[in-house]
Amino acid sequence: MTELEYRAFAEFRYVLRRFLNFSETAARCAGIEPQQHQLLLALKGLPPELRPTIGTLAERLQLRHNSTVELARRSIESGLVLRRSSPLDGREVLLGITARGQRLLRSLSIEHRAEMRSAAPALMRALEALLTSGPVPQTARSKEK
Repeated sequence: MTELEYRAFAEFRYVLRRFLNFSETAARCAGIEPQQHQLLLALKGLPPELRPTIGTLAERLQLRHNSTVELARRSIESGLVLRRSSPLDGREVLLGITARGQRLLRSLSIEHRAEMRSAAPALMRALEALLTSGPVPQTARSKEK
């Protein structure tokens, strides 16, 4: 690793963290937890071939299963998310977004889109510097396969 590579990593992390800090603050200002916002976004943006189960959402949010169960419970109690039985298998529980959750997610997403458009040039510069600063380590290449 060269000094230039370390600087590129640090800059990318800095720009990314600034956006995440914005996101967390925006969620709290909207009256929800940042993880509730992420759950709503994961549900709304779920690829059609994936089912909105706790297991799927745990993977998408990179949380443990029991943490996702608790997050879903809090979100249901807050009126953001609803739970329903799968029409294909009544034992399977699926999550969905309530009308209140839809309104909050739309508002937050509009704010996030504006922030991302503002932050994009710095993020792209940091990513470009990171990608052009040196060779990709073997461990990163092996994860891509």
